[in-house]
Amino acid sequence: MAAQQHLDKLLQRPLYVFDLPEELLYTLQLRSQASNVPEEPTPEKTTPSAPQTTESQDGPSNATSCGLCGLTFPTLQDQRSHVRSDLHAYNTKQKMRGRKPVDEAEFERLVGQLDESISGSDSSDSEDEEDEEFGNAKAKESTLSALLKKQAKIADGDADDAPVKKRKRGAGKPPMIWFDSPKLPENTTLGVYRAVLPADEEDGESTLVKSIQNKQLAAKPPPNPQAKEKTEDDGGVPLPASMIQQNTSASGPHYFLCMIGGGHFAGMLVSLTPKLVKRAGVEDRSATVIAHKTFHRYTTRRKQGGSQSANDNSKGNAHSAGSSIRRYNEGALEQEVRDLLTEWKPWIDSSELVFVRATGSTNRRTLFGPYDGQVLTAKDPRLRGFPFSTRRATQSELMRAFVELTRVKVRTIDPAALAREAEEAAAAASKAQAQAQQAANKQASASKPPKPSKQDEEALLHTTQLQALIRRSKAPALVQYLQTNSLDPNFRFHPPEQNHHAPTPLHLAAASNSPACVSALLTKASSDPTLPNADGKPAFDLAGDRATRDAFRLARATLGETRWSWSAANVPAALSQAEADARTAREKEEKAAEEAAEKARREKETERLRKADEEKAEQGREEKFGAGRTLMQKPAMTAEERRMEDARGMTDEMRMRLERERRARAAEERIRKMQGK
Repeated sequence: MAAQQHLDKLLQRPLYVFDLPEELLYTLQLRSQASNVPEEPTPEKTTPSAPQTTESQDGPSNATSCGLCGLTFPTLQDQRSHVRSDLHAYNTKQKMRGRKPVDEAEFERLVGQLDESISGSDSSDSEDEEDEEFGNAKAKESTLSALLKKQAKIADGDADDAPVKKRKRGAGKPPMIWFDSPKLPENTTLGVYRAVLPADEEDGESTLVKSIQNKQLAAKPPPNPQAKEKTEDDGGVPLPASMIQQNTSASGPHYFLCMIGGGHFAGMLVSLTPKLVKRAGVEDRSATVIAHKTFHRYTTRRKQGGSQSANDNSKGNAHSAGSSIRRYNEGALEQEVRDLLTEWKPWIDSSELVFVRATGSTNRRTLFGPYDGQVLTAKDPRLRGFPFSTRRATQSELMRAFVELTRVKVRTIDPAALAREAEEAAAAASKAQAQAQQAANKQASASKPPKPSKQDEEALLHTTQLQALIRRSKAPALVQYLQTNSLDPNFRFHPPEQNHHAPTPLHLAAASNSPACVSALLTKASSDPTLPNADGKPAFDLAGDRATRDAFRLARATLGETRWSWSAANVPAALSQAEADARTAREKEEKAAEEAAEKARREKETERLRKADEEKAEQGREEKFGAGRTLMQKPAMTAEERRMEDARGMTDEMRMRLERERRARAAEERIRKMQGK
């Protein structure tokens, strides 16, 4: 009972990977990687462990993982983002070629050897994250293709200038390493991120326990308040560059972490030696931040996504005020970040590991250059990526990432749940395999559509040719085609179900309002006008204008009453050509007479209105100045004043009528002058 209470006391506080209790440190045993670790951790023991900080830590949700890439994700959304990433796509292609998948660090190293980067190596679980969106699907695919082609050339011996082969760091391995301890219950396991182990110790898993034991650090005592101004730091306040350089050897082992994206940059130097602090009278540990710095510049196109440089590369340089500001801020942010890295160079060079998150080609160029005096290099063996999702680049996010990296994960295994999951997985795999086999058998047994016969092919060819001639009203060519190919004038178009409305050439000619084709088919090709379509309508009922209907009546007059049953074809009485011409002439004369009468009426009305206007104007002058004073009247009014005077007292309808008459008189006057010339 006492041992169990002591164990519970050990697990009450977070476990820091570089300051483990001796009871656990010297009893750790590497857990078999074949053993399964539950994806649903217990609520009270899942929070990753490191020195306590004042920042609040979000507890992880139900875990999901990618078996291909060996990664575990806290949320389903992160897993979905990973499936769309280039790392997952690259590993999928590796699996198709029978090769082992690579982890994120190895993939970034491969990408760093190319001239351009691939998106998707880092993810963000915040909607406010506005990292660079560079490249569309086509650009992404072309970059992946470039990487695969380069590897193919190296395999074939065609790449003489290929870089020296370097040792892969944990390629295809999960991001977590799990340990057991006799001090812990059988169903409890401890996890450490593989990324916090140096490259030379990460390969040999048999020496991992010894490596962790050798990296234990004793916590520093609380700082002396009287000598606070002489200490390296005060727990998170950035120090001047001169003070940092003077105390380069004073901090011991430390990490450098930085994030850049969407115009945000955050960098931090943090010591691995925890700091003892007192909270509520209880001694506790806290992270020792050597220095930190954040920058922000407006470089992201708001509500549109992507940086200004990415937009310029894809669409050309924009010329708006906002684009100029963003373009300037990108250069300013790049200079500020590089200046900071130069100031921190002694500390970065002495860091045990370097953790970087840089999404986008612009951000990677900012950090990795090449440029004169660059501090970071993509081939640095200490370089790591964050093996979990990160948010916007801020100081608090860097601290959260450090805590997540260095905190030991405590999880409880349920053997019954593991067995149940294995059974369910096996049953699902068997069911999927059976369904796939059944679908394959069904597809194989499904009869293929019958191949069209030679007659059907010929009918389809004739249908296409005849319909094209009718729609273009090529009457002579239509008759010649029927005669040349010895086709029935009542030829049925093929396939019938697609030509139910107009199954014959005559029906289609009537529906297309082609009187020439109707006349040629009836008089020269002897088409039957009584044949109905699928709706029971003869060809005449499909005619849409009088010219087409007259073609049927003219054909009736030409062929005679005994040739076809014209009543069954719904064709009206016969119409001879002379009668049609006479009707046309009569309609023209009637139209001309109507136009002449309208013109005469308009002239008469115009003259009447002119006289009325003159009488009215004369009457107005007499009433205003008297009969004897007409010569002494005021100067003549302008045309606009006269129109306003004449329209005074009239209704809107009278004014509109008067205006129309004036315009008509003006038009007639212009025509009269033109004829006189």
